[in-house]
Amino acid sequence: MITFSSHDGTRLACHDRGEGTPLVCLPGGPMQDSAYLAGLDGLFPHRRLIRLDLRGTGASAVPADPASYRCDRLVDDVEALRGHLGLETVDLLAHSAGANLAALYAARHPARVGRLLLVTPSVFAVGVPVAGDDRLEAARLRAAEPWFAPAYAALEELVAGRGTAATMGAVAPFWYGRWDEAARAHRAAEAGQKNQEAAAAYGAGGAFDPDATRAALAALAAPVLLLAGEADVAAPPRAVAAYAALFPDAAFTVQAGAGHFPWLDDPQAFTAAVSGFLGA
Repeated sequence: MITFSSHDGTRLACHDRGEGTPLVCLPGGPMQDSAYLAGLDGLFPHRRLIRLDLRGTGASAVPADPASYRCDRLVDDVEALRGHLGLETVDLLAHSAGANLAALYAARHPARVGRLLLVTPSVFAVGVPVAGDDRLEAARLRAAEPWFAPAYAALEELVAGRGTAATMGAVAPFWYGRWDEAARAHRAAEAGQKNQEAAAAYGAGGAFDPDATRAALAALAAPVLLLAGEADVAAPPRAVAAYAALFPDAAFTVQAGAGHFPWLDDPQAFTAAVSGFLGA
């Protein structure tokens, strides 16, 4: 494990595995322990994977100022990690809500980004709309599943703006390409991995300026790859394709049959989809 001090003295932790060019992995949640990304370890044998525990999560310390959980303020933590690693540029893999942090980092420090891989990304930082019909269309790919009817009814409630904690739980099977024992265990672990106070502050007022971020990303020189899961109701392919169009040099790919955690659904397909982009 790597530990380092961020700009404000908060002690942060990373988990690293492998040899080769570092690939810094930013977790989603938001503000979830990077342990849920452990399935990425070993998928890229020529890369040193470095999973960052965001402040207040995992092995990283709780900051003195809770306002520092806001997404735009976390950019300084990523920059502190890059400096600690002694890298001129950093390759970033960001999942889900972590893509908001990666986008803000790329907007603020474009010359420091080597390659940017956004996996089933959240779109809040760039203001790309996600249509409810797109979520429902992705969900209907799972219509043959025995759990489909009640989960789809709950998703319709969420799309209509009538979601509750119960409906959020009911749609859980849609997050995975296979709702099997491993997926259920992965889902069950989430509650203990997430800092709820930090998650509430992550998107607080002022965190995102989509117009400014889109303008900055339109000039980003680094190559970018965005990966969507074919059956992902959180980041449907149409929204991720629109996100990809914001960059001057971006590729877009859809992993067949995948949900929101494509490396868990089919590790081989995920590796095949992104290993060429990441290189050896």
